[in-house]
Amino acid sequence: MIRVIELNSGWTVSEAGADRTFPFSMPGDVHSALLDAAQIPDPYFRDNEYAVDWVSQREWVVVNEFVVDEPALFSRLVLEGVDCIATLLVNDKLIGRMESQFVRHIFDVSDALVTGHNRITIHFSVARDVALNKYREAPFEVPYLSWNCRVPHTNFLRKTPCHAGWDWNICLMPIGIYGGVRLCQADRFMVDDFSINQRFHGNSVHLTVNMALDVFAAGEIPCVLSVCGKQITSVQTVPVGAHSIDLEIEITDPVLWWPVGHGEQVLHALTIDLDGYRMEQSIGLRKTRIVQTPDDAGVGFAVEINDRPVFARGANWIPADALPQRANPDVVRELLQSAVDANMNMLRIWGGGQYEADWFYQLCDEMGLLIWQDFMFSCNHYPAFDQTWLKLVRTEARQQVRRLSKHASIALLCGDNELVGALKWWPVTRENRDRYLAVYDRLNHALEEIAQEELPVVDFWPSSPSAGRLNFGDGWKNDAAGDMHFWDVWHEAKPFSAYQDIHPRFCSEFGFQSFPSNEVINSFTEVSDRNVSSRVMEVHQRNVGGNARLVETLVRYFAFPDSFERMLYLSQCQQAMAIRTAVEYWRSLRPHCMGTLYWQLNDTWPVASWSSLEYGGGWKLLHYAARRFFSPLHVAMVPGHERFGTAGTLALKAINDDHRAVMVEGKWQLLRVDGTVVSEQVFQARAVAAAVTTILSMDAASVPDDCFVHWVWTTDDGHSGSNEYWLKPYKHFALPAPRVTVTRTDSDTIEVSTDKPAYFVAINAGGREVLSDNGFTLLPGEPRRITVLRRLDNPHIPTIDGLTVSHL
Repeated sequence: MIRVIELNSGWTVSEAGADRTFPFSMPGDVHSALLDAAQIPDPYFRDNEYAVDWVSQREWVVVNEFVVDEPALFSRLVLEGVDCIATLLVNDKLIGRMESQFVRHIFDVSDALVTGHNRITIHFSVARDVALNKYREAPFEVPYLSWNCRVPHTNFLRKTPCHAGWDWNICLMPIGIYGGVRLCQADRFMVDDFSINQRFHGNSVHLTVNMALDVFAAGEIPCVLSVCGKQITSVQTVPVGAHSIDLEIEITDPVLWWPVGHGEQVLHALTIDLDGYRMEQSIGLRKTRIVQTPDDAGVGFAVEINDRPVFARGANWIPADALPQRANPDVVRELLQSAVDANMNMLRIWGGGQYEADWFYQLCDEMGLLIWQDFMFSCNHYPAFDQTWLKLVRTEARQQVRRLSKHASIALLCGDNELVGALKWWPVTRENRDRYLAVYDRLNHALEEIAQEELPVVDFWPSSPSAGRLNFGDGWKNDAAGDMHFWDVWHEAKPFSAYQDIHPRFCSEFGFQSFPSNEVINSFTEVSDRNVSSRVMEVHQRNVGGNARLVETLVRYFAFPDSFERMLYLSQCQQAMAIRTAVEYWRSLRPHCMGTLYWQLNDTWPVASWSSLEYGGGWKLLHYAARRFFSPLHVAMVPGHERFGTAGTLALKAINDDHRAVMVEGKWQLLRVDGTVVSEQVFQARAVAAAVTTILSMDAASVPDDCFVHWVWTTDDGHSGSNEYWLKPYKHFALPAPRVTVTRTDSDTIEVSTDKPAYFVAINAGGREVLSDNGFTLLPGEPRRITVLRRLDNPHIPTIDGLTVSHL
C-alpha cells in the first residue's frame, strides 16, 4: 500500500534567528509572504525594487507541523521547486541539502518521523553568497551576463536565470517552494515517476510506459495499463533497490492529437495500476519531428506533427510573474488563451526562465499549443567542468524530460538559449575559445544524451540559435539553415525594412519594444514620474538605452508626439508595425521559412519591453496585430527582392497555412490618406493548401507618392479581413484630422465611426476587455462593430473606466 499525504498548508516563514513568523503559501515565495504581511512595499511600484534587496540577502526559514498517526516502515519526503539552496530538517534532525530549483528532491525520513506531531524545517541560504563562493572556487574565469543581471555569478546556481534580472525583468532573487511538499509512505515500494514514449508504425502507435520504482521488499507487483479502451496486465518480479518497469501497449488506428488549427486536441485517459496504487494521465497521441531538408538555399528547418509540416506561429514565453506565487493556473490560463486567440500555435519556453508546472503543459495539451522547450541555460557560461555540478544537471535533465514526455504539446527539446553566441561575448572567452567550447560541449552533450535516452521520439535541437548538431558557428544571422535570432532592427537600430533583407528558415527570436499602456504606467508611477526619461521610467526599462531607442525610432515614422500619453500610444503603433513587417514577409517565404516566434509574449512585471501582452495580460496593439498577421489565411503585400529577381515590385499574396485550398476574393485600392480612391481592382484566387499563392504583382513605382495600398477580402468558408501597405512613413503624409465617434451600445458591443480616415484606431488599449479588433484603419462610411470577446480576471490588470480612443 502507498499512502500520500499532501503537506501544502499550514506553513510559516521567518527570518533565520528571528521570532516573528508570517503565513507562507504553498506554492509560494518569501517576497509574496512579506508583501501580504505588509512587511515590504510593493516591489513593482516606482523604484521599490532596491528597497527590497535585503530580502534576498537574508537567510529564511519555512516551517510546517503535521501529524502522523502511524509512521510507516518506509517514508519519503518529496519536495518540488525548492528555490534553491536549502537544508531540510525533520524534527530537528538534518535530512539533506537541496541545491537546485529544477530537481525533485526525495529524502528518506523513515528514521526521523514519530507518531503524533512532526515538524519540517527548510532553511534557505543566501543564494548570492553561495554563487560568489562557487565562483571563487572555479579553476578559471567563468564570466556571467553582468549587463543583464544585478547579482553576480548566478550562472553557478541551478535557479531561474532571470531571477537576477534580465533586460526586461526586475531583480528580486526570489526564495520559495514553487511545486509542493508531500509525504509518501509504503510497505513494499514507491513510484518515483513514469515516462511515456510513443512510436508509430503504419496505422498503429506503440506506447511504452516506463516506471521508476524504489523497492523496499522484493517480490511480485501486479500491473495494469489501460488506454483507449485497451488493457494489458502483467506481474512484474522486482528486486530490492532502484528498479524500473516497462509496460507496453499497441493502439491500432489511434485518434490523433493535433495542434490548434490543424485538427482536434483529442486527449485519452491513461491509467496505471500497480498493486492497487493508481496513477492517471491524459495523453495526446501524436508524432513529432524536426525536418531538415537540403535545398538550393541551404538546409530547411520545419516541425512536423503527424507527418504534416506545421508553420510555427507564435512567441517566446517567459515566467508569468516575477513574484512566483502570483503565477497561478488562472493567471497562466488567461495568457495561454490570449496566445490562442491571436492565432498562435507554438510557444518557445525560453532557457532563461523555468520549466513550467505540470498543469501548464496540460493546458497547452488542451489548447493545442506546441511547445519548443529549452533546457534552462541562457546567455552565460556554465561550470560544466565541475563533475558535481554536472551530475546535478544530469539529474535535472532526466527528471524534466521524463516529466515532459507525458505531454503531446512538447514538439522539441532544445539544449539552451544563445550559449554558442556567448562564446564571443567576453575577452577571456574569445582569447581561449577552445577551452570554453570544450566546457560547453560537456554540458550540451549531457543534455543531448539524456534527451535521447529518455525521450528518443522527440527531437533534440542543440541550441537556439543553431545551424544544427555539432555546428558551433554563429546562428544568429544564418538564414541558410536551422533557427536564427534576428535582432538587428532593435539592437542595431536598423529600419523595419531590414526584416525583409533576410530569409530565415525559422526565426525563433526577434522583437521590438514598446511602452505599456497608460493605465499600467499609472499603476507604478506618480505623476512626476510620467516622462520617458524620468528615473522611475528608466528603472522600468531594463535594456540599456531602450527608452532612447524607442523615441529615436518613433520619430522616423511619426510626427513627434505632443504628450506623454501619445508617446506611449505611438510606441505601441511602431511595435506592431515592426513585427508585422517581419512576420508578413517571412510567412510569404513558405516553405523556405517555416516558423516565426517573436520575442516575447508576456511580461513578468510592469515594464517597457518587447511583449505583446503587458503585465497582467492586457493586450497591446501588437497582440491585436498578431491576431491579424497570424491568421491561418492571411493576405499580405510584400516587396520583391533582388535574391529572386523581383526588386522594385510589390506582390499581393495569399498565405494559407491550412491543409485545404480556399477561394479568396476581394478588392484592392490605391487610396489617398484623405480617403480618395485613385484606382481599384477586384481579385479572385485559389489559395493553395499549405502554400503561398501570388494574387497579383505591381511595380512599386506605380504607387503615387500621396497614396497607400488598401485591400479587403473574403473566403468561401466565411472568413474576411483587410490589410494595407505603406511605402513611406506616416509622417510623410498630410494625415487628416478625423473626428472618431465611439459608442458602447451594450456591455459587449462598441460602435466606432469616423468622418475622415483614421489610422491605428485604438480603443482602450490594455485593460481587462479583449476586443475583436483594435489598432485598425477606419474609413468614412464604413463603421465598425467591435465586440468584447472576453474579460480578463487577473487582479493586477488596471481597470479602465469609460471609453478612450487614439488614432493617427
